[in-house]
Amino acid sequence: MSKIDPVFEWPESQRGIVLSEPSELNEGLMQDLPLTIPTLLEHAATNHPETEVLARLLDGSIFRYNYAEFANRARQAANALTRLGVGYGDVVGTLAWNHHWHMECFYAIPGLGAVCHTVNPRLFAEQIVYIINHARDKILLVDQDFVELVESIVSEIPGVEQFVILGERGCIPEPGKLGEVLYYEELIAAEPPTIDWPQFDERTASGLCYTSGTTGNPKGVLYSHRSTVLHSMAIAQPDNLSLSAHDCVMPVAPLYHAQSWGLPYGACMVGAKFILPGRHLDGPHLLQLIRDEGVTTGCGVPTIWTMVLEHAEKEDLDLGRLQRLLIGGTALPTSMRDRFRAKGVSAVQIWGMTETSPMGTISRTNRKAAELAQDAQDKQLLKQGRLPYGVEMKIVLADGSRAPHDGTTAGDIWVKGPWIANGYLHGEGGEMLDAEGFFPTGDVGHIDACGFMKITDRSKDVIKSGGEWISSIDVEDIVTRHPAVSMAAVIAVYHKKWDERPLLLVTLKEGASLDKADMLSYLQDKIVKWWMPDDVLVIAEMPMTATGKIRKLTLREQYWNHLAKD
Repeated sequence: MSKIDPVFEWPESQRGIVLSEPSELNEGLMQDLPLTIPTLLEHAATNHPETEVLARLLDGSIFRYNYAEFANRARQAANALTRLGVGYGDVVGTLAWNHHWHMECFYAIPGLGAVCHTVNPRLFAEQIVYIINHARDKILLVDQDFVELVESIVSEIPGVEQFVILGERGCIPEPGKLGEVLYYEELIAAEPPTIDWPQFDERTASGLCYTSGTTGNPKGVLYSHRSTVLHSMAIAQPDNLSLSAHDCVMPVAPLYHAQSWGLPYGACMVGAKFILPGRHLDGPHLLQLIRDEGVTTGCGVPTIWTMVLEHAEKEDLDLGRLQRLLIGGTALPTSMRDRFRAKGVSAVQIWGMTETSPMGTISRTNRKAAELAQDAQDKQLLKQGRLPYGVEMKIVLADGSRAPHDGTTAGDIWVKGPWIANGYLHGEGGEMLDAEGFFPTGDVGHIDACGFMKITDRSKDVIKSGGEWISSIDVEDIVTRHPAVSMAAVIAVYHKKWDERPLLLVTLKEGASLDKADMLSYLQDKIVKWWMPDDVLVIAEMPMTATGKIRKLTLREQYWNHLAKD
């Protein structure tokens, strides 16, 4: 079984230039300690040993321990994996929800110089097979929920040498098709809670996530220890996610989705209380954790927080100590921002992608934006936001020139930085960086005079009607403010005169009704005439991607010829 070459090789354009021979005066006299993931774990265990980490298990019960105990078990897991033959450059896959077993693997696997490959269980079976084989997973750690899934594909993933069930022996009926399986609790029980973490270069690969946001097969994004630690430092800053030891953090974004936006590492870095909600991502279960555990910070896509909000409103419940929700994956709806604000919670728009670890921008005021009138400031903060230190961005026009920061001139968004990918695993997709070292995001947008970026569309979702661009995101935001609308999608469909025209599809809130005339009347004074959808369809259910976004590709395929008769 071949291994992933675990050390990144940076392109020549990104390597430092040595101006002279090293000497005491130009080399500095600072200690050179590698930025590696085990340092985060040991920091939390040493300096925040009593701070709680807890997880909701599959049966709904709560497992509760602290950073000292968490670190002990992560070390035991690392020792057990070593005994199974896992070493430098090996790839260990995880197919699991957000719980303590998975969290322990986030430290045990990369701590050995191996690669933690988080497999998204919501993908189609064929895609799961593809990425397990493409990543060359040696061992697969499987949640109890997903054993049947793995049994159905086991003959197609011959490279996996060992399956480990996350739990105790007896937690599920003995799997019959996976050979001699091991059980995580039994595996680590005999191991010592101490370890001499191996020393290796901080550019060693640590985590592997696959993105389906590109054409063709999913592509692997390979994080390094260095990129992960730097990303953790960045998200913790006050102008970014503002994490501290006083916080209680609950990532609803799955651990298999861009490593839950880096929060499993950022929380350890600052010693925040950490909540893992498991598979129970409905409004009542999440709100219970928010209120009972004193959650101050949460992250996830809008669809999840809509369920929490609707349950709180229905039951007339407050949101406890919750201070901020970090909203990503798609644009923050204005109506959601306002409803959370009414309950004393700040909903903060962030933007990024698997390839950016994922933080690229965050919508918090800077000095210039803070001087705006309240209405103007509110509009400003619905944009995807400004750049943290470590991320550079440019907007590239069709002729290759850079767009001015005028808040209107849109183009393709390119980024670079120490936690931005420079390519995909095994060279898939070819050379990705341009001559300046920037990575193409696939998003279209503009930057304003305050330095705030706004996404106007994905490049593949842009609607071009009669040579003019229509922003589906802007129309969707307005539509979701309608009191009857639960979710909205605006897609391009074929039109024999204008090439493409917008079609609006909506799902409704329980008990609500809506027709085309009502919606067009609602939009009449809110968007320009040529942005007006040519038709409005109410559908029972919105197709969703594995990461909680609306699957517009499915909608376009289904409705592409909807207006062909016109």
